[in-house]
Amino acid sequence: MFTSQERVLCALNHEEPDRVPVFFGTSGVTSMLTPAYEQLKSYLGIDKPTREISRIFQYARLDDEVMERFGSDGRPLLPGAAPSIHRREVSAAGFVDEWGIEWQRPAGGLYNEVAFNPLRELASEEVERYVWPDLADPGRFAGLREEALRIRDSGCAVVALPGVAAFEQTLLLRGMDAFLMDMAADRDFAEALLGTVARLMLSGMVGMLREAGDLIDVVVFADDLGSQDGLLISPAMYRALLKPLHAELIRTIKAHSPAKVFMHSDGNVFPVIEDLIEVGVDILNPVQVSAGDMGDTVRLKRRFGDRLSFCGAIDTRWALPRGTPEDVRREVRRRIADLGPGGGYILASVHCLQPDVPVENVLALFDEARVAGRYPLKT
Repeated sequence: MFTSQERVLCALNHEEPDRVPVFFGTSGVTSMLTPAYEQLKSYLGIDKPTREISRIFQYARLDDEVMERFGSDGRPLLPGAAPSIHRREVSAAGFVDEWGIEWQRPAGGLYNEVAFNPLRELASEEVERYVWPDLADPGRFAGLREEALRIRDSGCAVVALPGVAAFEQTLLLRGMDAFLMDMAADRDFAEALLGTVARLMLSGMVGMLREAGDLIDVVVFADDLGSQDGLLISPAMYRALLKPLHAELIRTIKAHSPAKVFMHSDGNVFPVIEDLIEVGVDILNPVQVSAGDMGDTVRLKRRFGDRLSFCGAIDTRWALPRGTPEDVRREVRRRIADLGPGGGYILASVHCLQPDVPVENVLALFDEARVAGRYPLKT
């Protein structure tokens, strides 16, 4: 019998464990939206307050008994909140986060939306004087080592969530339209701002790794590079502006920890997968199978599977929200057959599960993973 940690590491070393490992609640992007988790807890008869991995994105922090019930092989490790002069409540439906970004939830809406980008109107010299959150504050990492040991003692993989997403964070600070224009028309300013955000995030990640790096199995970072059909920016612009930052980030992770590097990027990122492998990404998530070239999981495995592991691939656009339980089971079998041979696959939904996913489909997803994911696979 494999422990969950052994199962994950075996698969990530491109070997076949006893079954395909599962991530559910292991990170925000493999969890559930809070309203969806409330539905699941009601079904399971769990009566306790819901915690969140992210207030902004409403990623639920699943309870240990739920992750155990559904066979999740990893547990999240999160630092505390960063000190900031910006953080405050502005209304019953709005707040300002530690970066100074204001979020509001429209009446009747399900998601928080950006109401104010603090750097949108600032000139470059004003940006230099902006007061940033203290991501390296030692208080953020108090108790992390003890929590990592608790996870390790439970037999699960320790999955660190340092909150690193430099490109996304810069888009939110400046405004997506404004920063994409900066990248095209004012390269020096764009590079300086992006570099500042990346260094801040890197300092927080180093603090986390110094505290518990030797106990961490997987480090998660994110930068959404893709749209439904292709990249948000050209491959050339990715290589010029973002790839060096990703390379430095991953070098730092591997200098402070034996952990595998998990990168989350939605959309069709096929044109830069070789680049991601080159800078040291070990695990690509979420394999958004509804987006362009990412749907051909046989091709992904054949072309990249000896150098890259995959996490995700269970469709959240149609199968989970709109399909029947048997449709979900069929989707699980297909992706395991495509991505599971020889290891290198961690099963998860393409993104956090939304409230429109029936509980019966959640049950079908993870029940079928147990059945169809047993090695040797029945392909």
